[in-house]
Parts: sequence; C-alpha cells; structure tokens
Amino acid sequence: MFVARQKNALRLAAVDARAQGQGLAPGMALADARVRAPGLIAVEADGEADRHWLELLARSCIRFSPLVMPHPPDAIAVDIAGVAHLFGGEAALADAVAEQMEARGMTVRVACAATAGAALALARYAPLPVADEAKAIRALPVTALGLDDEATLGLLRAGLKNVGAVAARPRAALAIRFGIGAVRALEVLLGEAQSPAIPLPHRAPLRFERRFAEPVAHERAVAAAFAELLEAAGRTLEERGLGGRRFRLLLDRSDGAKRRLEIETGAPTRDPALVLRLFDERIAALSDPLDPGFGYDRLRLHIPLAEPLAASQPALDGAEKAKGRLTELVDRLGTRLGPGSIRRLVPNDSHIPEQAQLALPAIDCRAPVRWPAPHAGEPPLRPLFLFDPPQPVEAVAEVPDGPPHRFRWKGKLHEVRLYEGPERIATEWWRKRGGEQDGRGGLTRDYYRIEDARGRRYWIFRHGLYGEKTQPKWYLHGLFA
Repeated sequence: MFVARQKNALRLAAVDARAQGQGLAPGMALADARVRAPGLIAVEADGEADRHWLELLARSCIRFSPLVMPHPPDAIAVDIAGVAHLFGGEAALADAVAEQMEARGMTVRVACAATAGAALALARYAPLPVADEAKAIRALPVTALGLDDEATLGLLRAGLKNVGAVAARPRAALAIRFGIGAVRALEVLLGEAQSPAIPLPHRAPLRFERRFAEPVAHERAVAAAFAELLEAAGRTLEERGLGGRRFRLLLDRSDGAKRRLEIETGAPTRDPALVLRLFDERIAALSDPLDPGFGYDRLRLHIPLAEPLAASQPALDGAEKAKGRLTELVDRLGTRLGPGSIRRLVPNDSHIPEQAQLALPAIDCRAPVRWPAPHAGEPPLRPLFLFDPPQPVEAVAEVPDGPPHRFRWKGKLHEVRLYEGPERIATEWWRKRGGEQDGRGGLTRDYYRIEDARGRRYWIFRHGLYGEKTQPKWYLHGLFA
C-alpha cells in the first residue's frame, strides 16, 4: 500500500483489496494500520508518477474516442457521443475499455452517464452496474459533489447525507449557507450545468510520405527522395521542439513487396545527415541487401518515438562536442551490431555489491549518472574487479563471527597480515532467506578487506552468521589493485 504525509503524519493514500479486507482504508494513520496488520508493506506515494501513468492510460483510450480527459488522481472521462455505435453500443464500448485497462493490470470501474461529471461520480461512489441513472445519482453520498472538507462536513451536520437530499433544498438557501460552489457542483452533477473540460491535446503523427509517378530503382534517386523526407521531418520536429529517437523507413516496391528498416538513437536528434548516416550503417549491416526489383513507388518515414529537444549552448572547453561524438559513435555501433551489443555500466541504488551496478544497453542510457566518489585520502571500499560468482575459499577464522587468519584459494595458502572489517551486509528484507547459491543466497555477509603476507589485497566474506548456519562458508568476491 502507499502512504503520504498529511499534516505531519503518515497516512494511507491507497490500499489493495487484501488490505481493505483487514479493515484498512485511505486516510488511516500508518501507525494505526500497523497495529491491525503488522506485516503490511508501506511504500511512499509518488504523485508525479501517478499523474504520468494516468496520462499514459488516458492516451491509450484515444482509440475509443478523440475526446479523452484525465481526472487526477484516479479517473478518466471518455466522451463517447457519436462513437459508441462503432463498437456495438455503449455496453460493448464499456467492456472494451475495461478489458484494455485490466490487460494493463489495473482494477477498473466503468460507468456511463449523460455527463462526464455524473459518470465519474457513479464510477467512484455508486454500486455498479446502474439501472436508473437519475435515481442512482440522487442516492450518491454528498462526498460525490467534490466539495472541500468544511462544506462536506457542513452538509452532513445539516442532515443532508445524499445528493437527493441536497437537491431538494432551495438553491438560494444552499448558496447562502454553503457557498455558490456547492450549488454549482450540484447542478453539474444533475446535468443542469456544463462543466468545462480540457481533453488531451492531439497532434498529427510524425509520418512523411513520398510517392513516385513511376517506379524508381536508381539508388541515388531513392537516396535523394529519402533526404527530402528527412528534411521535412526535421522542420516539423523543430516546430514542435522535438527530436526523434526512433526512425522507421518503409519502402514499397511496385510488385507489392515491402521492406522495413529501423534505427534508434541514444539522444533525440533532428539532424538529417546524422540519421542518413545511421541508415547507411543499417543497410550495410543487412545480410540480405535491398533489392529494388522493378523499382519503388513509395517511401514512408515514421518517427514513432520523439522527445523534447531544446537549443543548447556549447561549452568553451568543447566538452559538449566530445559528448556528441561519443553519442554518435554509440549510435553507429549500435546500429551496426545491434542495440543490445553496446552496453554502459550505470550505478544502481542497492547495498548488495553485485547489484550496485547494471550493464544496460548504451542506447537506453539517456544521461550519464554520476558515480559515488570515495572520500579523499581513503582507500577504496570496493574492489574494481569482482568475481561472478564469488569464488569459494577455505578459511580459518575466530569463532564466532571473527576475521580470517589464513585462507586457501586455488590451492595456495595465504596468511592474513592485516584486515579491516567486518562490513555486515544483509539481504533485502523482502526476499526469502535461502541457501548458498554460490555465495549469493539470502544469508548475512560479513566482508573483510584483508592483506596477505606478500602485500596482496583481497575482499573476502563469510556467508552466514553462526546463528543462521552451523558451518558458514567463505568466499572471495574481489581483488584490489
């Protein structure tokens, strides 16, 4: 479940069905929730991520209607006027929307009404399905009006517990006592007034096409036409303040055959020359060369992935130019060898040594992440070279849980002259404690930085405490330079 800080206290922001079955509900203090469910897992809510996810879900609903309006934090309104018949009616359209949301792992409640405000209120507060819309709206609790806490509490204290009871009162009296906002919310919910709505903006897809009056088979003519498409795409991208990251070229031959080429860049770009060079690399890497046959009669350029690209001020030391050359080299090698062939090490927020870095495709690493810098004058806490998996060693150590005095690795005995530690690292609390698994199971590790009699330094650890395992094993995890 998710928690958020409200008035200097942590309260539940969202709970799952299992938590609801234990009596937990949004708004409950986290301390009270832990009393009822000691084993609950609480994660801090991320409102910005929730809004971003809601917008992505809303954009996926554009296939049902051109007018889609997200209503944070948990609702989406879809105007189905004039489009329901395309899906077999309102019920079939509602089922299609629910099926799409459930395919994305979402729990969904779908309601249809004459207005967006009524549909949102029914979806949030009414038992579904609704047989009589007008009756169901009047039976809604006053919280469905969406007023602030003070106005809602005033309505409840006045004995007005549902929308029907509020609607039965004179509007002038409601305005005087609870404000004009209460009257406005009531009229919108009853469909007597319109509520302004701002649908998601639509932009034409980034698709560009060039048709030929007669099939073109000459390579230079095709390249010139493609360059014209890239110039047109660059102008459109510049108008929108975007740069393309994925470019798709489709070539339609006169005999009906089709070829598709696709490249991806590590940074957004609208430079036609750069994109053209990457496509040349892509074509050169093809095992089956492009055969124009009797010629191409149409070229199409699609840009399915674009990101914001603003003007940048080059630095005086030329660092920006060097970074651009590195990005271009990564793009060229990735295009020639495959997007997953070129990888970059990035830091990962994990206290487990072998998980503290990730080798990700370089084309997916948008901006280099700064590695944690060691303290000045201090020796490195981690060796640069780690064994994968850690190598087992035979060690003689003090009992219980003492440092090693000597260890045997690859048949050679090493006498420990100096040591520093232990650095105790426990497994993640959400993982089940396991066995050895080459020193990577779910047991506690005690790491020591040691130096042998010859001055060579090692990073060695005991896998498991004596309280966890009767005979813990030792492993060599890395070598210091």
